[in-house]
Amino acid sequence: MPTASRSRVIRKQAPEGRLAKLAKLIGTLLEFSSPADSTMSHFFKSHPEMGARDRHFYAESAWAVLRNLSWFQHLAHATAKDRLLWRLAILGVLQVKEQLPAEADRDSTDRIWREGLPQAESCEVDPYLRESMPQWIAQALIDAIGELEAIACARALRQTAPLDLRVNVLRASAADAQDMLTKDGIVVQRLPILECALRIDGKPALQRSRAFREGFIEVQDLGSQIIAALVAARRGEFIVDFCAGAGGKTLALGSAMGNTGRLYALDTSAARLARFKPRLMRSGLSNVWPIAISGLNDDRIKRLVSKAHAVLVDAPCSGLGTLRRNPDLKWRIAHASVASLQDQQEKILRAASRLVKPGGRLVYATCSLLSQENEQVVERFLSSCPDFSRVPAAEVLQRQRIKIPPAWQPITAAGDLMLWPHRAGSDGFFAACMVRAGS
Repeated sequence: MPTASRSRVIRKQAPEGRLAKLAKLIGTLLEFSSPADSTMSHFFKSHPEMGARDRHFYAESAWAVLRNLSWFQHLAHATAKDRLLWRLAILGVLQVKEQLPAEADRDSTDRIWREGLPQAESCEVDPYLRESMPQWIAQALIDAIGELEAIACARALRQTAPLDLRVNVLRASAADAQDMLTKDGIVVQRLPILECALRIDGKPALQRSRAFREGFIEVQDLGSQIIAALVAARRGEFIVDFCAGAGGKTLALGSAMGNTGRLYALDTSAARLARFKPRLMRSGLSNVWPIAISGLNDDRIKRLVSKAHAVLVDAPCSGLGTLRRNPDLKWRIAHASVASLQDQQEKILRAASRLVKPGGRLVYATCSLLSQENEQVVERFLSSCPDFSRVPAAEVLQRQRIKIPPAWQPITAAGDLMLWPHRAGSDGFFAACMVRAGS
């Protein structure tokens, strides 16, 4: 006689709450196995059901945790991983002033902790802990600009960056671009430092605007625009952007050249150059040649020796000047890794310098705040390449009619450009201008 089968009771799992899902996202981000923007992109792709409001909730709360990580860890006062991530999620939501989900008070322990937050936040602590700046970076800032300014810089790097735009003067004037954006409901202000620079507060749907679709504007930080201007690109010249990357400076150079001459955009990453091509098409530039190179000994580089009027070397670096946009970098970059970056930068600069013709210009730039990646690289290069000499950045800025406010204190003792985020309101950038002997 067959036995009767027992019926199984299938219990529905309760849907995961917003805070629990946010805590899980934060846990993945804190593994630092990949850049935060890539991790965030994967998270949203795995949750296609999310609308714009949900995406804003998770993204802004998670970025707030990365910006304030060591301070939030101090406030969380938890050793168990699950409770720590839960409290970090709560702190991220509170930081961006989002509505805290009801599940936040899941037990009395968390409720009592949250009620004590105002008192914990008012306690005296190390200022670099409060600004969530790793100690080795804090010490580098102190060595460079002194204690008071170092704290101000750390505070500035903990904030959210504004959205800067460069007007494509081949297609529109700054006034026309501003008017077009205003008609699309986007509030924008002119930046007097550069004629073609605009700034937007907040995060509007810029890609839907007519100005963006038709190539009248490009997203580019003010500091990055100033670096491109230091190349002093002229009509009809042959210029090389040696580490083109995403192509922002390449587009600025092509526009400054009036869409004439030749502009080579070199990069070792074919994928980065592929992502650059839609921006290039939208810009309307026809004088740009993106070229993926295999390395510093690529035959195509050898064929360009002593032919360029100007070469821009926007070298791979720690990126610490961009912490407002990439806050995970300060937790992913180790002090020990700077030495290997410095070695790479010196090799790239020497290789790029060979492309400069006699009398031509060479600009070395980074988005780093560390002297090891900036002044020290330039000094070593100049000592080993006597046919190059430094040109004071102030002279180049003056010739380009760029009037940087004295309060920015942008010129170093050696005459190079250094843009500090707390002074300039831009990302942190360094640039040295050099010229090769000969006519």
